[in-house]
Amino acid sequence: MGTNNSRKKILAKQIYDALSTEFPGSKCSLDYDCPQNLAIRGILSAQCTDKRVNITASDLFARYPDMKSIAEEDPEVIAGIIKPCGLTASKTRSVISFARKMTEEWNGTVPDDVDLLMEVPGIGRKIANLIVGEVYGTPAVVVDTHCKRVMKRTGITESGDPAKVEKDIMAVFPEEQWISIGHLSVDLGRKYCTANSPKCEICPLGSFCRRRI
Repeated sequence: MGTNNSRKKILAKQIYDALSTEFPGSKCSLDYDCPQNLAIRGILSAQCTDKRVNITASDLFARYPDMKSIAEEDPEVIAGIIKPCGLTASKTRSVISFARKMTEEWNGTVPDDVDLLMEVPGIGRKIANLIVGEVYGTPAVVVDTHCKRVMKRTGITESGDPAKVEKDIMAVFPEEQWISIGHLSVDLGRKYCTANSPKCEICPLGSFCRRRI
Protein backbone atom coordinates (compact mmCIF):
# COMPACT_ATOMS: atom_id res chain seq x y z
CA MET A 1 0.00 0.00 0.00
CA GLY A 2 2.79 2.40 0.96
CA THR A 3 4.78 1.60 -2.20
CA ASN A 4 1.71 2.04 -4.38
CA ASN A 5 0.95 5.40 -2.78
CA SER A 6 4.54 6.53 -3.34
CA ARG A 7 4.30 5.59 -7.00
CA LYS A 8 1.07 7.50 -7.34
CA LYS A 9 2.65 10.57 -5.74
CA ILE A 10 5.37 10.43 -8.39
CA LEU A 11 2.68 10.07 -11.05
CA ALA A 12 0.74 12.99 -9.55
CA LYS A 13 3.82 15.21 -9.77
CA GLN A 14 4.35 14.20 -13.40
CA ILE A 15 0.72 15.02 -14.16
CA TYR A 16 0.77 18.38 -12.42
CA ASP A 17 4.09 19.46 -13.92
CA ALA A 18 2.98 18.52 -17.43
CA LEU A 19 -0.44 20.14 -17.16
CA SER A 20 0.77 23.36 -15.56
CA THR A 21 3.34 23.66 -18.36
CA GLU A 22 0.74 22.97 -21.06
CA PHE A 23 -1.90 25.24 -19.51
CA PRO A 24 -0.03 27.98 -17.60
CA GLY A 25 -3.09 30.25 -17.50
CA SER A 26 -5.50 27.60 -16.26
CA LYS A 27 -8.35 28.97 -14.19
CA CYS A 28 -12.00 28.47 -13.32
CA SER A 29 -14.07 28.55 -16.53
CA LEU A 30 -17.05 30.09 -14.74
CA ASP A 31 -16.86 33.89 -14.62
CA TYR A 32 -17.48 35.62 -11.31
CA ASP A 33 -16.80 38.89 -9.54
CA CYS A 34 -18.06 37.87 -6.10
CA PRO A 35 -18.67 34.60 -4.21
CA GLN A 36 -22.46 34.64 -4.58
CA ASN A 37 -22.25 35.06 -8.35
CA LEU A 38 -19.93 32.06 -8.57
CA ALA A 39 -22.38 30.03 -6.49
CA ILE A 40 -25.30 30.93 -8.77
CA ARG A 41 -23.24 30.05 -11.83
CA GLY A 42 -22.34 26.75 -10.18
CA ILE A 43 -26.02 25.95 -9.68
CA LEU A 44 -26.76 26.79 -13.32
CA SER A 45 -23.84 24.69 -14.60
CA ALA A 46 -25.47 21.28 -14.06
CA GLN A 47 -25.70 19.60 -17.47
CA CYS A 48 -24.95 22.90 -19.18
CA THR A 49 -21.88 24.39 -20.84
CA ASP A 50 -19.92 27.00 -18.91
CA LYS A 51 -20.19 29.35 -21.91
CA ARG A 52 -23.97 29.27 -21.79
CA VAL A 53 -23.96 29.63 -17.99
CA ASN A 54 -21.76 32.73 -18.16
CA ILE A 55 -24.05 34.38 -20.71
CA THR A 56 -27.27 33.55 -18.87
CA ALA A 57 -25.92 34.49 -15.46
CA SER A 58 -24.76 37.84 -16.80
CA ASP A 59 -28.33 38.50 -17.96
CA LEU A 60 -29.64 37.53 -14.52
CA PHE A 61 -27.21 39.73 -12.59
CA ALA A 62 -27.80 42.70 -14.91
CA ARG A 63 -31.44 42.60 -13.88
CA TYR A 64 -30.95 41.64 -10.23
CA PRO A 65 -27.85 43.27 -8.70
CA ASP A 66 -28.16 41.56 -5.31
CA MET A 67 -29.44 38.37 -3.71
CA LYS A 68 -32.35 40.13 -1.98
CA SER A 69 -33.85 41.13 -5.31
CA ILE A 70 -33.57 37.53 -6.56
CA ALA A 71 -35.05 36.12 -3.36
CA GLU A 72 -38.09 38.36 -3.62
CA GLU A 73 -38.78 37.87 -7.33
CA ASP A 74 -41.59 35.74 -8.75
CA PRO A 75 -40.07 32.29 -9.48
CA GLU A 76 -41.66 32.27 -12.93
CA VAL A 77 -39.73 35.40 -13.87
CA ILE A 78 -36.44 33.87 -12.71
CA ALA A 79 -37.30 30.70 -14.61
CA GLY A 80 -37.79 32.66 -17.81
CA ILE A 81 -34.32 34.17 -17.53
CA ILE A 82 -32.39 30.98 -16.69
CA LYS A 83 -34.33 28.69 -19.05
CA PRO A 84 -31.46 28.53 -21.60
CA CYS A 85 -29.41 26.59 -19.01
CA GLY A 86 -31.95 23.74 -18.87
CA LEU A 87 -33.42 21.90 -15.89
CA THR A 88 -35.39 25.09 -15.37
CA ALA A 89 -37.71 24.09 -12.54
CA SER A 90 -35.06 22.61 -10.27
CA LYS A 91 -32.51 25.35 -10.99
CA THR A 92 -35.09 28.05 -10.30
CA ARG A 93 -35.80 26.52 -6.89
CA SER A 94 -32.08 26.27 -6.18
CA VAL A 95 -31.28 29.84 -7.24
CA ILE A 96 -34.06 31.28 -5.09
CA SER A 97 -33.18 29.00 -2.17
CA PHE A 98 -29.57 30.18 -2.32
CA ALA A 99 -30.63 33.84 -2.50
CA ARG A 100 -32.87 33.38 0.54
CA LYS A 101 -30.09 31.66 2.49
CA MET A 102 -27.85 34.61 1.72
CA THR A 103 -30.37 37.19 2.91
CA GLU A 104 -32.09 35.34 5.75
CA GLU A 105 -29.43 33.10 7.33
CA TRP A 106 -25.94 34.00 6.15
CA ASN A 107 -26.04 37.79 6.66
CA GLY A 108 -25.12 38.41 3.04
CA THR A 109 -21.88 36.41 3.18
CA VAL A 110 -21.23 33.13 1.38
CA PRO A 111 -19.91 30.72 4.02
CA ASP A 112 -16.51 29.10 3.76
CA ASP A 113 -18.12 25.82 4.79
CA VAL A 114 -18.88 22.96 2.42
CA ASP A 115 -21.57 21.44 4.64
CA LEU A 116 -23.45 24.74 4.97
CA LEU A 117 -23.30 25.35 1.24
CA MET A 118 -24.63 21.87 0.56
CA GLU A 119 -27.78 22.72 2.50
CA VAL A 120 -28.88 24.53 -0.65
CA PRO A 121 -30.60 22.19 -3.11
CA GLY A 122 -28.59 22.22 -6.31
CA ILE A 123 -25.23 22.72 -4.57
CA GLY A 124 -23.52 19.38 -4.24
CA ARG A 125 -20.02 18.66 -3.06
CA LYS A 126 -18.45 19.55 -6.41
CA ILE A 127 -19.83 23.10 -6.45
CA ALA A 128 -19.34 23.59 -2.70
CA ASN A 129 -15.69 22.60 -3.09
CA LEU A 130 -15.35 24.96 -6.05
CA ILE A 131 -16.68 27.87 -3.99
CA VAL A 132 -14.51 27.36 -0.92
CA GLY A 133 -11.45 26.51 -2.98
CA GLU A 134 -11.73 29.22 -5.60
CA VAL A 135 -13.00 32.05 -3.39
CA TYR A 136 -11.43 31.35 -0.01
CA GLY A 137 -8.39 29.28 -0.93
CA THR A 138 -9.57 26.45 1.29
CA PRO A 139 -7.95 23.18 0.11
CA ALA A 140 -10.67 21.45 -1.90
CA VAL A 141 -10.91 19.18 -4.95
CA VAL A 142 -13.49 19.74 -7.68
CA VAL A 143 -14.29 16.43 -9.34
CA ASP A 144 -16.28 16.91 -12.53
CA THR A 145 -16.60 14.58 -15.52
CA HIS A 146 -13.28 15.72 -17.00
CA CYS A 147 -11.43 15.23 -13.74
CA LYS A 148 -12.91 11.75 -13.22
CA ARG A 149 -11.92 10.74 -16.74
CA VAL A 150 -8.37 12.10 -16.55
CA MET A 151 -7.63 10.64 -13.13
CA LYS A 152 -8.92 7.21 -14.06
CA ARG A 153 -7.13 7.05 -17.38
CA THR A 154 -3.83 8.14 -15.87
CA GLY A 155 -4.07 5.68 -12.99
CA ILE A 156 -4.52 8.04 -10.06
CA THR A 157 -7.82 6.32 -9.28
CA GLU A 158 -9.64 3.13 -10.20
CA SER A 159 -13.03 4.55 -9.32
CA GLY A 160 -15.73 6.46 -11.18
CA ASP A 161 -17.35 7.59 -7.95
CA PRO A 162 -16.65 11.31 -7.40
CA ALA A 163 -16.24 10.94 -3.63
CA LYS A 164 -13.65 8.18 -4.04
CA VAL A 165 -11.87 10.06 -6.83
CA GLU A 166 -11.69 13.10 -4.55
CA LYS A 167 -10.08 11.04 -1.78
CA ASP A 168 -7.61 9.46 -4.18
CA ILE A 169 -6.56 12.88 -5.48
CA MET A 170 -6.19 14.25 -1.95
CA ALA A 171 -3.95 11.32 -1.04
CA VAL A 172 -1.29 12.05 -3.67
CA PHE A 173 -1.48 15.73 -4.69
CA PRO A 174 -0.29 18.45 -2.26
CA GLU A 175 -3.07 20.54 -0.72
CA GLU A 176 -1.97 23.67 -2.54
CA GLN A 177 -2.63 21.91 -5.86
CA TRP A 178 -6.10 20.58 -5.09
CA ILE A 179 -8.17 23.38 -6.59
CA SER A 180 -5.88 23.91 -9.58
CA ILE A 181 -5.70 20.22 -10.54
CA GLY A 182 -9.43 20.34 -11.12
CA HIS A 183 -9.11 23.31 -13.49
CA LEU A 184 -6.14 21.72 -15.25
CA SER A 185 -8.07 18.47 -15.71
CA VAL A 186 -10.90 20.40 -17.36
CA ASP A 187 -8.43 22.00 -19.77
CA LEU A 188 -6.90 18.63 -20.63
CA GLY A 189 -10.29 16.94 -20.94
CA ARG A 190 -11.55 19.54 -23.37
CA LYS A 191 -8.44 19.75 -25.56
CA TYR A 192 -6.92 16.26 -25.52
CA CYS A 193 -8.48 13.74 -23.13
CA THR A 194 -11.98 13.83 -24.58
CA ALA A 195 -14.56 11.21 -23.70
CA ASN A 196 -14.62 9.93 -27.28
CA SER A 197 -11.56 9.76 -29.55
CA PRO A 198 -8.98 11.17 -27.11
CA LYS A 199 -5.86 12.60 -28.76
CA CYS A 200 -3.44 10.37 -26.88
CA GLU A 201 -0.71 10.67 -29.51
CA ILE A 202 -0.29 14.41 -28.86
CA CYS A 203 -1.45 14.59 -25.23
CA PRO A 204 1.09 16.14 -22.83
CA LEU A 205 0.55 13.14 -20.52
CA GLY A 206 1.06 10.63 -23.32
CA SER A 207 4.51 9.44 -22.28
CA PHE A 208 3.33 8.16 -18.89
CA CYS A 209 -0.47 7.91 -19.02
CA ARG A 210 -1.71 4.39 -18.34
CA ARG A 211 -4.14 4.54 -21.27
CA ARG A 212 -1.35 5.48 -23.68
CA ILE A 213 1.31 3.04 -22.51
